[in-house]
Amino acid sequence: MAPTSAFGVPIFRAIWLASMSSNFGGLVQAVGASWLMATLTESPQFVALVQASTALPIMLFALLAGAIADNMDRRRVMISAQVLMLTASSILAICAWADVLTPWLLIGFTFMIGCGTALNNPAWQASVGDMVPRNLLPDAVALNSMGFNIARSVGPAIGGAIVAAGGAVAAFATNAVSYIALIGVLLRWTPDPKPRTLPRERIDIAMSAGIRFVAMSPNIRVVLMRSCLFGMAAAAVPALMPVVARDLITGGPLVYGMLLGSFGVGAVGGALSSGWLRKHRSTEWIVRAASLSMFAGAAITGASTSMAQTMPALMLAGAGWVLALSTFNVSVQMASPRWVVARALSLYQMATFGGMAFGSWLFGYVAAQQSISVALFAAATLMAAGILLGFVRPLTQIENVDLDPLNRWIEPATAVPVEPRTGPVVITVEHRIADKDIDAFLHVMNERRRICRRDGFLRWALLRDLGDAELWIERFHVPTWLDYVRDAQRRTNADAANYEQVQKLHIDGKPAIVHRMIERQPGSMPAPRMPNARELADPMTDATRAS
Repeated sequence: MAPTSAFGVPIFRAIWLASMSSNFGGLVQAVGASWLMATLTESPQFVALVQASTALPIMLFALLAGAIADNMDRRRVMISAQVLMLTASSILAICAWADVLTPWLLIGFTFMIGCGTALNNPAWQASVGDMVPRNLLPDAVALNSMGFNIARSVGPAIGGAIVAAGGAVAAFATNAVSYIALIGVLLRWTPDPKPRTLPRERIDIAMSAGIRFVAMSPNIRVVLMRSCLFGMAAAAVPALMPVVARDLITGGPLVYGMLLGSFGVGAVGGALSSGWLRKHRSTEWIVRAASLSMFAGAAITGASTSMAQTMPALMLAGAGWVLALSTFNVSVQMASPRWVVARALSLYQMATFGGMAFGSWLFGYVAAQQSISVALFAAATLMAAGILLGFVRPLTQIENVDLDPLNRWIEPATAVPVEPRTGPVVITVEHRIADKDIDAFLHVMNERRRICRRDGFLRWALLRDLGDAELWIERFHVPTWLDYVRDAQRRTNADAANYEQVQKLHIDGKPAIVHRMIERQPGSMPAPRMPNARELADPMTDATRAS
């Protein structure tokens, strides 16, 4: 019987449970780092930079990590990332124990841990789609968010207790130990090998292909724009929480842990409600409601000086946080075929965490120059602007789009021998269209142009023959024959509708005529050797005989 929940898939369940341990340790470490920074310096901007230093690597390196995850064994990528974070956390614990940490050194270590997160996240999130069926993907993403926020609801409070009892050293050591379980599960996991019919893309080419795909995907572009603005505004709440606990409520690490726990409890509630909301409400409705919750949470936190008011406000903010981010994540995964999903997710993370990094710095600066309350009110105002943006650039429903490979294209035989590096290759496709169908044809070809450019075909153009009014020629280029084969195999079942529309518009329903050509420059051909004067004078020379 097919599982009805992502928890019914054993490997997903095992990695989810191990990730809970890792997430718990990461949150304990975050409490220790933020509180240690608050004791090392009085500057709210430095405290906010602790979160920014974790988010910044995701903005800088996520696309590289996504290209690696799409072209290499994702399990090995995740193991490498976990080992990197284990090493950084262990050294951080030793430095804290030796009492040699400075504000900038602490930021350096959190930046290194953020680099591990940047490497791990695209591989992990793309692997979820390999572990569970597509219909369970939203459930799996929601469970991942819920798992992180269960850890968030308990971890910070326990982290505050650990910091109060053993100092930041104990928090950093706890984080280092927390990676071991996940590394063990990943080492035992043996995923089914995916057959690879084509060689791996070069990393730089893979990165540019990911950028091109997202740039030519309107639905994903809207998600990235909205998630960047949301992350920028929402980052103020967790980034300023240490100074909220210290200055607005005048508490210690236990109070800070309780505030983070409240945020996490709200996030768990948001994750638990996400499944029901996804079935009964649109994607745009969920994001607007989540943004409104975040707006209210930030505003109330900025105005409050008591735990009784701040804790419920942070619960509200936590629910909005996880609802919006999990919805953005699902939207990107549902809009991306498997060949590029890690790169699309990495660009989503770059937009979101880039917004968070900038927002953490910005609102930390505002808090330092004005006050914590003014910074939180400014963040709430920016969140309100994001809600208004939803009326201009709403998110679309894309859960039912079939992005599985079309698998109809077969590499053609050629009369001229070709190798993978042969090129440049020029493709022309001849269409015969009646005058009455030209408007419809141009409309359909506009979508075809987007699909071709999205998948990697370059210099796409549509030409009309001046001597034959019915003849239209579609032309595009690719650098090599390998690029042509790779790009042609990226067609999805959803793209088939466009090709069928083009075919229906052909006169008499005749198929298009395709010409595949190698571009050659006459000047690049080797010139024939001309005989010299002595050879011309001697009729018996080899050169004269050959001529």
